[in-house]
Amino acid sequence: MAAIRWIGFFVGLVIFLGTLSSLVRTLVVPRGLTSKLALLVNRLFTRHLFLWLARRFDDYEAKDRILAFAGPLSLLMLLSVWMFSFWMAFALMLWPLIPLGWLEALRESGSSMLTLGFASQPDWAPTAVMFVAATTGLIVVALQVAYLPTLYGAFNRRESLVTLLQSRAGAPAWGPELLTRHVVVGLVDNLGQLYLDWEEWAADVTESHTNYPVLVWFRSPHPLRSWVIALLAVLDSAAMYLALSPNAAPTQTRLCLRMGFTALRNIADVTGIPYDPDPLPTEDIELDYEDFLGGVHRLRDQGFQLERSAEEAWPDFKGWRVNYESICYALADMTVAVPGPWTGSRTHLSDVTIVPERPANRRPDDPREEEEPKATRFGWRV
Repeated sequence: MAAIRWIGFFVGLVIFLGTLSSLVRTLVVPRGLTSKLALLVNRLFTRHLFLWLARRFDDYEAKDRILAFAGPLSLLMLLSVWMFSFWMAFALMLWPLIPLGWLEALRESGSSMLTLGFASQPDWAPTAVMFVAATTGLIVVALQVAYLPTLYGAFNRRESLVTLLQSRAGAPAWGPELLTRHVVVGLVDNLGQLYLDWEEWAADVTESHTNYPVLVWFRSPHPLRSWVIALLAVLDSAAMYLALSPNAAPTQTRLCLRMGFTALRNIADVTGIPYDPDPLPTEDIELDYEDFLGGVHRLRDQGFQLERSAEEAWPDFKGWRVNYESICYALADMTVAVPGPWTGSRTHLSDVTIVPERPANRRPDDPREEEEPKATRFGWRV
C-alpha cells in the first residue's frame, strides 16, 4: 500500500508540472506557445459541444447565438480544468505524507489550494506541499483575473475596426462592395488611409490572437459581422484595386495585403491550419473567374476607374488571393463565420450566401422617395 501511495506521489508531481507548463504557456509567455491541454479543452468543449448544439438549429441567427458562448465558456472550462488538475496533483502528492487515506488527502489539498485553512498537518513534508498548493491556487486565480482584461481589451480593439467597416463594405463585408461604396460616395482617395488602418489592425490581431488563441473563437456582437470575413473583404478589395488599377492604387494597398496574409499565416500556425508558405501566383484558387467578373462589373457600373479589363486583371488578382484564400476559408469554416460572398463553404451551415444590401440613398427633395419601399430588415438578403 505504501508503494502505491509513493507511485501516486510521482504521478501527482507529473500532473503538477504538466498543468503548470500549460498555465505558463497559455497565460505568461508572450510567444504564441501552444498548450496541448488548452487545445484539448478547446477542441472538446468549443468545437464539438457547441457545434453539436448549433447543428440542432437551421436558422443562422440561432446558431450564432449559441456559438457566441463558445469562446467565453471555454475560458471558464480551462480554468476549471487547471484547478481540478492541481487539486488532484496535490492530493496525490500528499497521499503518502499523511497518515490518513485518499479522502483526507483530497480534503487537505482543497483546503490548501483555496486557502481556506480548515485542514492542516503538523509535519514539515505535508506542510511544504500545502504551502506550494496555497501559492499555486492564488497564482492561478490572480493570473486568470489579470488575463481577462487583457483578453477583452484585445477583443474590443479588434471589433472596433470591424464595426467601422460595416458602413464601408456592408454586412457581411465584401471586397467589391467596399470599393463600390467608396466610389458611390466619392471617397476613393481615402482608401489609402483605410489600408493603413487595416495594416496596423492586422499587426495587432497577429500579436493578440497568437498569444491568446481563444480570441479566434470570440464572435462579433452582431451576427453579420466577423473579423475573418472583414479581413478577407479588405484583402480582396486591395487585391482587386492592384489588379484592375495598379497605377492608381495607393502604396498602402500592397503593404496591407502583405501584413494581412502574414497575420493569417501566424494565426494558422497556432490553430493548426495547414497552408503553403510559398504559393505560386499561377496556382488555382477556389474563387472562379465568373465570380470575379461579376465583382468587376459591379465596380464598372458605379464608375470605378479601370486601367485593365477583367481578363487582364484576373492573373494578378489570383496571384494575390492565393496567399490568403485557403487560410481565410479554413478559419471561416472553423469558426462558422457569417457566409458572405467570396467566403467559401461552411461544413456546419447549409449552402447559403448572405449578400450585403446597400442602404437606400434617400433625400428629402427626391420625388421617388415614397416609391422605394422601406427595408424591413437591413443587411439580410439570402
